[in-house]
Parts: sequence; structure tokens; C-alpha cells
Amino acid sequence: PKAEIQRCIIHQLRNCFKYVSYKHLKEFSRDFKAVYQAASEEIARDKFEGLRKKWESEYPFAIKSWDNNWDILSPFYKYPEEVRKIMYTTNIIEGFHRQLRKVTKSKAIFPSDESLEKMLFLVSKNIMKKWTLRYRNWDMVLNQLMIMYPERVEKFIK
Repeated sequence: PKAEIQRCIIHQLRNCFKYVSYKHLKEFSRDFKAVYQAASEEIARDKFEGLRKKWESEYPFAIKSWDNNWDILSPFYKYPEEVRKIMYTTNIIEGFHRQLRKVTKSKAIFPSDESLEKMLFLVSKNIMKKWTLRYRNWDMVLNQLMIMYPERVEKFIK
């Protein structure tokens, strides 16, 4: 019930690429980098308005996609930079999901939901054994999360 819904900025960006010509893709994505790396929502909105002036006549659907989704993209800006970097760097999560799919894909059917849960649990344990690297600036991220959500985080800190 306390979950905050927010779409992934990077997936939103990739989604709007389908409306952009290949010859403008690099420039377009570079311009959007200023939007999703802005320090606050107000600055991001200003950068987006500048981007709109530049690209809307050529790629109206790409811009409209951001307009239509701004309210579920903007919660991103309330987080500090260290936390936001984790949010738009999804390689760890995507890798985890890829490994889960790899295991379940080879099975045509599971006898029960419980057997699927058990298999995913065991695979997750094996995957987590390989997680040996500490996330860069994790101490800063953890401190920021403890400030923002003390009642949620502190019970997991030993």
C-alpha cells in the first residue's frame, strides 16, 4: 500500500525512439539526457520544454509520449542523485530476470504453483551467491533511503 508507482525513464526513452529517425537518434537521446539527469522536476520540465521546441515539429509522437506519461515519470525527481542512478541503471534487475527466465523457459509445465515458487526460490539463492560486488556509493544511497523512509529501512539494518 505504500508503494510509489513510477515508470522507468530509460524504458520511456527507448519507447519513444521508435518515432525518431535513425539519423537523429543520437542527438535526440543526448538532448533527453539533460531531462532525465536534471536536479529537480522543475529543471527537468524546463529542459523538456526546450526539447519540445526543438523536436516536436519533426517527431510529435515522441514528445506526446512524454507528455502523456509525465505524471508517472516525474516521481523519479524527488529522489537524490545517488538513488536515481540506481533507478535508471537496471542492469542488475534485468540480469536477475534473465536468469529466472532461463530456468523457467526450459520447463514446459510445472506440476503446481508451489513447485514453480520452490524452483524460483532455489534459483534466486544461487544467483545471490554470485553477488559479491558492493554497489558504488551504496553508503550514500542507504543513508538517503533511511532519511526518506526511516520506518521502512531501519528494520532491515542490522
